[in-house]
Amino acid sequence: MNKNLTMAGLGFTSGLPYMLIFSTLSIWLRDVGIDLTIIGFFAWISLTYSLKFLWSPLVDRYSVPIFQYFGSRKSWIILMQILIFIFLICLSRADPTRDISYLATFAILIALAGSFQDIAIDAFRIELANIEEQGNLAAYYQFGYRTAILTATSFALIYAENYSWSSAYFLMAVLMLLGLIALLITPERANHEKKELSFFENFSEPIKDFVKRFNLFAASILLLIIATYRLTDIVMGPMANPFYIDMGFSLTEIGSVVKIVALVASIIGLFLGGILIKNFGLYKSLLFGAFAVMISNVFFSIVAISEPNLNLLSIIVFTDSFSAGVVGTVNIAFLTSLVSKKFTATQYALLTSFMMLPGKIFSGFSGVLADYFQSITNLEVGWMIFFIFTSILAIPAIILVSLNKNLIQR
Repeated sequence: MNKNLTMAGLGFTSGLPYMLIFSTLSIWLRDVGIDLTIIGFFAWISLTYSLKFLWSPLVDRYSVPIFQYFGSRKSWIILMQILIFIFLICLSRADPTRDISYLATFAILIALAGSFQDIAIDAFRIELANIEEQGNLAAYYQFGYRTAILTATSFALIYAENYSWSSAYFLMAVLMLLGLIALLITPERANHEKKELSFFENFSEPIKDFVKRFNLFAASILLLIIATYRLTDIVMGPMANPFYIDMGFSLTEIGSVVKIVALVASIIGLFLGGILIKNFGLYKSLLFGAFAVMISNVFFSIVAISEPNLNLLSIIVFTDSFSAGVVGTVNIAFLTSLVSKKFTATQYALLTSFMMLPGKIFSGFSGVLADYFQSITNLEVGWMIFFIFTSILAIPAIILVSLNKNLIQR
């Protein structure tokens, strides 16, 4: 149970800065009148997470001296949580209408520190338990992550509307410190399989190991599945909150209804994902998640051309968040199954980077697409076409998974 609580706590500290930068920030920008194209470009800040394999060897090879007493992985987690706390306080002082570059600078710094933290947390989780326990740990990690979503979106939005965006982000910085408690519950587990390598070898050896274990062709197919599996929700992500604003919903309505519904649905989805993996295996679970995400985006297109209706939106958000919860747990378990403990941090970082990079590159243009579709039609129809487009992005992953059952179930 201690392991589960620790992973729930670390899931919270991982999700809080990510959601504040890549979800709540888009609402703040849209709320003060920043246009969709600029908001879409802010999604490129998340490339720090997609490129984290470049600095993952640092986490694998070194510890942070001042915090080394707590363990190698924990030393990085503690340092990054402190930095995120400081940077969030600086961000809370920003005024995007007067100096958006100041806001962008600290958003980038938070994202960079968050990517370092995620590398260390992923390595800590993989080394904490055997493969048969990873599905359970992934579910609890996702539970903490989804709780962070509620905190960084629902609670933050309501607080911002009643006070200010500045005070809301300052409060989020304070809550970030709660994550340090999670590190005290479970001691770090030594990884005796981990190899001591040079900095360059930390890049090359994990790749060689991956190709050797699966062969070049199979490794290429696996990487294609990883790169396309979450394409739909990553590309759609930056535009979800501006969509709620454009549909006429207030910050309180978004925070108190939509985000709470999203949390409940995602929690159901993430634990169902664990059940699906246990009872039906990764192959069927991956297919179920991919179809669910595609269908939920089609449902969003229906909301776009309907009269503003909070009940209808809540149902659609429930469907979307449920599918995202399933996909979150299934995807973590899938990636974990491909990682060798000889290269825990770097190999997992490489796989997650490969997963995020295509989607994040495309997501930077999500605002351009939404603006374009609206310019050739109107607000409602433009949003409808946008969500139909994002749902189509799930098809390549469905095809790849369907054709490679034996590889996934090896």
